[in-house]
Amino acid sequence: MTLVIFFIMRMLPGDPLRLYLSETQSLESMPPEAVAALRHEFGLDKPLILQYTSWIGGVFRGDFGTSIYYRESVGTLMLERYPITLHLGLLSFVISCILGVLLGLVQALRRGKWIDTSLTVLAYFGISIPTFWLGILLMYFLGLKLGLLPISGYTPPWENFWLSTRQVIMPVICMSVMGIAGTARQMRSSMLEVTRQDYIRTAWSKGLGERTIVYRHMLKNSLIPVVTLLGMFAPMILVGSVFAETVFAIPGVGRLMVSSIFGHDYVVVQSITLLVAAVVILCNLIVDISYGWLDPRIRYG
Repeated sequence: MTLVIFFIMRMLPGDPLRLYLSETQSLESMPPEAVAALRHEFGLDKPLILQYTSWIGGVFRGDFGTSIYYRESVGTLMLERYPITLHLGLLSFVISCILGVLLGLVQALRRGKWIDTSLTVLAYFGISIPTFWLGILLMYFLGLKLGLLPISGYTPPWENFWLSTRQVIMPVICMSVMGIAGTARQMRSSMLEVTRQDYIRTAWSKGLGERTIVYRHMLKNSLIPVVTLLGMFAPMILVGSVFAETVFAIPGVGRLMVSSIFGHDYVVVQSITLLVAAVVILCNLIVDISYGWLDPRIRYG
């Protein structure tokens, strides 16, 4: 992942120094000695292999490098913005898990009924709708037309909890819709597969109540495919934050990623991509470990 993003970023047309200096002066107007000094400062005068090894070596020492555009430590930039993305991401992930599982459970238990059909249509709509377009619609109707919610900005909850809650409602909705829809569809399919098992028919024949059968016999066994899907969805929160934070002008990691890509800020893009890759690996590990708890037949020796 680091190799791919490292060399792809350097294949893009444009010079990061030219973009950095465009607000103050042009690269051509500077003395060659000053340009050479800047390239040496950011390590752009080294061969690509040396640039890569230097960056990887710094990562292992806890040094992610210095941003070309912001002239700050990349670690400091991510530390300032990551809590914001984590706040939005955790809220959307929890909402996606709870509502997705509950809606899928209702669909499976009321299969073929009007509520199953209605939720299925909404689920397909939620899966297919683009995040940025949904954000624009919410801003237009809830923000501009009705004036119910602020259309941009972010306030930490410890500074103003009420304002912070109102500001994150629309971004969290945008980041949760796809997760809710996907989880509901997977939960419905998994529950319908479990209901056809022999032990479920035995439970019904023994006269057990619907609540006991659902919560003690069906729910836990049907969660394994859902947990797998949620493990893949968790890293997508960072990807979804790119669109949500850009649309709603939230200063998180996603917006930092977008501005760094347009500014050809190599070090920032590389570091954020490395962070996303680490989150993907961690989520897959947690999912694999959870299988042993969800299914007693799975044991790790």
